[in-house]
Amino acid sequence: MLARNNPAMALTSVNQYLDYEWVKYAYDWTRKDGAVGVDGQIGEEYTANPEQNLLSLINRLKSGSYRAPPVRRHFIEKADGSLRGLGIPFFEDKVAQRAVVMLMEPIYEQDFMDCSFGFRSGRSAHGALVAIREAIVMRGGRWVLDVDVRKYFDSIDRVKLREFLARRITDGVVRKLIDKWLKAGVLDQEQLSYPEAGTPQGGVISPMLSNVYLHYVLDEWFVEVVRPRLRGPGNLVRFADDFVMLFAHRDDAERVLEVLGRRMGKYGLELHPDKTRMVDFRFKPKSVGDDREKALATTFKFLGFVHTWVKSRFDKPVVRQLTAKDRVARAHKAFNEQIRAMRHWRIREQHQRLCRMLNGHFAYFGISGNFQRLSTLKFKVEFLWRKWLSRRSRGNYITWKAFREILNRFPLPKARIIHPYRQKASP
Repeated sequence: MLARNNPAMALTSVNQYLDYEWVKYAYDWTRKDGAVGVDGQIGEEYTANPEQNLLSLINRLKSGSYRAPPVRRHFIEKADGSLRGLGIPFFEDKVAQRAVVMLMEPIYEQDFMDCSFGFRSGRSAHGALVAIREAIVMRGGRWVLDVDVRKYFDSIDRVKLREFLARRITDGVVRKLIDKWLKAGVLDQEQLSYPEAGTPQGGVISPMLSNVYLHYVLDEWFVEVVRPRLRGPGNLVRFADDFVMLFAHRDDAERVLEVLGRRMGKYGLELHPDKTRMVDFRFKPKSVGDDREKALATTFKFLGFVHTWVKSRFDKPVVRQLTAKDRVARAHKAFNEQIRAMRHWRIREQHQRLCRMLNGHFAYFGISGNFQRLSTLKFKVEFLWRKWLSRRSRGNYITWKAFREILNRFPLPKARIIHPYRQKASP
């Protein structure tokens, strides 16, 4: 309430809420089976005496004696084949970070703008996809800036971040804790380093800090400075550090692209020169083909979906958001590796695992207009399942007829649309 009624006020005493009930709630919401930090401690070990452990944690957080341990470097493969470095904190550190995030959320939710969708309560990637579609269909967004910020989490200027945080939070306990997490080292293959910029991606508090940073660097600038100077409608849609800008006029898009790099550079960020581009997203009837994603500057990808124009069954142009081909390939690879690894399991156990994986895929990619790619993936999964069941041992070849009998007993989930919306045509 105080943050809502006083948008320009910096709050000086929010650590008073860090009591046992608050931290216990943060502990309850922290995964006990998540990746372990450098101490190797898992959540189940912490539960041996949770009350005593949490009381000790609260005392150290408030007294200033809490020491932020280094995070463990872990790499995951990105869609383009490169590696993304994550920083995995201690389990107790995850609890502490979540407790502080819970303090910050109600404050910054009063400031964050409608264009921001990532890591916010009540908002999701599907909300961002709906916002993009509405900007195209209802507000004429035909010129798109598809933007990629190079190594965003590693490039955050900590001095600037502290200045941004000081606008809303001056509580000494909270600010010192954030500083400790920013300065915590990174352990990578027994080598401990202390980066001078950035925030470790993978930490519980990192998404909040990244949202705060881009709120002031990008969101506020676009809404208050850029949009009033545009000749026509303009929209920004951001999910964490991924964002696109949509404009009704080409000259608006060109002008913003010209100054965007300088704006980001002012705060230590850099646009990727090869991945940042302007897309001509006007409907082009003659450009219809089977490989629209490779057409130069006529489609763009965001949050795992490729956005394109197609003709509806009524011969009207409609916007479709389809599973991007690299995400299809990644899913195919994941299913192949999983089925191969579990081919000696009992059929019932394999079936349960595949159902969970398929349902998870459908839960994210099951949006209107994407049914064909969902169905294609399900067919490929059936093909892979039969292939690896046939290789369990010599002479174990399974015909399609026999495999259909297995599917009758253990049917895989049908492709389905989880997030429907009514198509609206607009040329």
